[in-house]
Formats: sequence, structure tokens, C-alpha cells
Amino acid sequence: MLLREKAKRGRTSRRSFRGQTSSAIFRQERGYTFERSVGGQRLAGYDEIMTSEQSRWALMKPRTITADGDRVAYRVAGKGPVLLLVHGMAGSSLTWRHVMPALAQRFTVLAPDLLGHGQSDKPRGEYSLGAHVDTLRDLLDALGHKRATVVGQSLGGGVAMQLAYECPERCERLVLVNSGGLGREVNLILRALTVPGADYLFPLVCRPRLRDAGNRVATWLGRAGVRSTPASQEIWRSYASLADAASRQAFFRGLRDVIDLSGQAVSALSRLYRAAQLPTLIVWGAQDPFIPVSHAVVAHQAIPGSRLEIFDGVGHYPHCEAPERFVAVLVDFIASTKPARLLGRSARRRSDRHGGR
Repeated sequence: MLLREKAKRGRTSRRSFRGQTSSAIFRQERGYTFERSVGGQRLAGYDEIMTSEQSRWALMKPRTITADGDRVAYRVAGKGPVLLLVHGMAGSSLTWRHVMPALAQRFTVLAPDLLGHGQSDKPRGEYSLGAHVDTLRDLLDALGHKRATVVGQSLGGGVAMQLAYECPERCERLVLVNSGGLGREVNLILRALTVPGADYLFPLVCRPRLRDAGNRVATWLGRAGVRSTPASQEIWRSYASLADAASRQAFFRGLRDVIDLSGQAVSALSRLYRAAQLPTLIVWGAQDPFIPVSHAVVAHQAIPGSRLEIFDGVGHYPHCEAPERFVAVLVDFIASTKPARLLGRSARRRSDRHGGR
């Protein structure tokens, strides 16, 4: 079931969206296995037959730019209005593989690896939301994109909100997918990992040998007909990435910037009213084990005119667990809203001083 609500209108309706994204777009075509390895490391759960979507994804190879001396990896495809897809903690642009090919048929889709993640550099520096915003702004500038509809999942949602706050002139719309930064509650495991010394103990349970053993077990299970779910694939990929020392160090720095023992330490709730001028879509999996769906409802109520889409039977990764529904909802949202044209913060302050002249 897909639940749509309109803020301030007191109306709830249900839609199937089947006409938005035809089954032909997502049809199965026999071919080769897909994405068995990345960076030389075999990935678990990828023994399925390649689909037409996956064959197009396989052509979306990572590219790189250098920003302030750091290499930033990204994928780009399609033509049209720009969609900027921002992944979550310990993730990468790979998380968008289920939806990027379909979206690229309508939009220019840009999916970076944030610094400290994926194939981007992992410098010894800060991994705050503001630092990630600087990277995204530099990437948009380097590729000649003035503005974009910004889609952020989990940590990426917090980054997207920070981008909308710091650089409103760069954002046409805001899409928050199981986003962080909307309340205190967060999974106990993530809170526990902020305990001093956890980063020194973590390698005992996440090392290359364990990762490789897990991949072998997943491969054997796949050959026996036991298929992993999209959510389990995402969780495993995040865990496996932390077997690399540089990725692990970046993860713990970034984690402690946004989470502490009591929960999420960064909140955008007090600034959400400012998003009223920005068309905003909130997408959430009702069974999210990391961030409760109640955060989606609170954010929806705090942003006048926002749209809320809750996917029953889906967890922390709606774009992976229900890709057809996700694409249909996103396409419908963009088609039914006008892109915002907001002033930058400095220009807005000058306008306010001069009475809006």
C-alpha cells in the first residue's frame, strides 16, 4: 500500500501509480550476472539474472573530478532537469542502481560518492553536513549545473536539508527519503558505535577475512536458490565497506558528527518551516529499523504544502526495496510541482534590508 497525504489539506488518498512506470521499463531480460564485484571485491547477493535496467546501470561508470585537492567520484546519466541523488552513511552511488536507469530516461541524474565513501577520497578531515554540502556545491559548479532537485536518503537527507538551507538558490525541490536529522530516535547499534573506543574494537568484527567469508557464504546461498533482499544487500555493502581502514575512519568521524549515545545530535526541525517555499516530498518505509516513520509525520506537519509517501512493507531503503513505486512517486512529484527559484542567503538578506526592492 502507498499512502499519500497533502499537508494542511486533511485529505488522504491511495494510488497505485501503475500507469506511471510501465512494466516494460522494469521487465526481465536474460543476460549476464550483474555487479559481482566493485573495486576488486566480490559483492554478496548479486547472482540474479541481469535485467534491462541493470544492463543500463552497468554503462553508468564512475567518473571523477578534483575539488580542493580531493578526488570526488560520481555517476551521471540522462538528459533533462537535474536530479542530485545523495546516498546515506557508509553508502555510495551504488545504492541508486535500482532507480537511476529509469530516472535517466527523463532527467539528468547525478549521483556522487560523498567524501569518505565509495570511490571518493577519504581524507583525514571533517565529515560534517556542511563539509558534504561544500563537496556537492563544487560538483554542481564543475559540471555546469546551476540548480537541481535534491534527493537525499538517510544521512543524505540531512545533507540535502543543509544544502537547501545554505544554498537555497541551488535547490528546485527537496526530496527526503528515510532522512536523518528529523528527531532524536535512531537505531541502538548506531548509538553504541559512538562510544569512545568503538572505532578501535570494530575491526575485530569487521575485517577483510570476515567480509570475504560472508561474501562466499552469500554466493553459496545464491547458488542454492536463496536470494538476499535489497535491504540486506545494502546493509551488507555498508558493513563490508568498513573493512577498509580509511573508509572505517571516515565513517566514525562522520557518525560522531551527527549521532551520540542519546540519539541523533543534529536536528533540522527548528528550520523546517523555511522549506515551505521549496516543493518538498517525504518518502519513508513504514518498517524502517533505523529511523522511525514517526519522524516523517513530524516533518510533514512542519513543512506546509509538503507531500508524504509512506510505503508499507518497506524498510530503510525504499529506492531499493520498491524501486518502481519510488520512481513513480518521484516522477509524479516533479511533474506536479514547479521548480523553486529562491534567492541565496546573502541576496535574501540584502533584499530584506531594502524592503524587498
